[in-house]
Amino acid sequence: MADPIIRMENIEKHFGSVIALAGVTLEVFPGECHCLLGDNGAGKSTFIKTMSGVHKPTAGTIQFEGEVMNFENPRDAIAAGIATVYQDLAMIPLMSVSRNFFMGNEPTKKIAGISFYDKDHADRVTMEEMKQMGINLRGADQAVGTLSGGERQTVAIARAVHFGAKVLILDEPTSALGVRQTANVLATVDRVRKQGIAVVFITHNVRHAMAIGDRFTVLNRGKTLGTADRGHITPEELQDLMAGGQEMAQLEGSLGGTV
Repeated sequence: MADPIIRMENIEKHFGSVIALAGVTLEVFPGECHCLLGDNGAGKSTFIKTMSGVHKPTAGTIQFEGEVMNFENPRDAIAAGIATVYQDLAMIPLMSVSRNFFMGNEPTKKIAGISFYDKDHADRVTMEEMKQMGINLRGADQAVGTLSGGERQTVAIARAVHFGAKVLILDEPTSALGVRQTANVLATVDRVRKQGIAVVFITHNVRHAMAIGDRFTVLNRGKTLGTADRGHITPEELQDLMAGGQEMAQLEGSLGGTV
């Protein structure tokens, strides 16, 4: 197996007296979808924010492409090639797909020595990138707010890939989607990893994880419960790890098996 593109080793994160992460280690390899699972409060959000430069770890090291990294902010992580697509997507609904796609990275052209926004280039690239992700837009001028939730997720993913993501972190990308939209997003993730990009897929939905994941790591109260390869763990075992199988069994017993 190739070397991991990113390795988070013994990561701790403290907020005063609160220990959000208590020594988490995770490796992600190029071209794999590594699912990070856990219930609410397990530490998933803190962990990915540490990976993407939002938080600095209290202890532990982040190695990216074999080098120890000390990200001061998210821009450092993005410059290195670590992009994050959050649930809110950071898009403006009334703006066009192409303007959202190039927000902060607007292409320009010069006319008579003056720089102008290159709308033709932006529109062409947007249509091409979205088509590669399996989405056929009516036009690049279409407002983002008219797209489905799954299509908006695909715009955000395509944008990150276009601007050089080597590691793509997806924060609960299917949490608010219907069945068909979820299937479209999972298909997009599959296209991305086939390009050799590492995907960190954060979810609490075992079915979605099993559909797309190559490896699965479960967090619980800021600690790692273990990592399993695809084919070496069942959905039921994964669910038990997340929810605490023993606790659920005790609850079922006390309720007469009605859970």
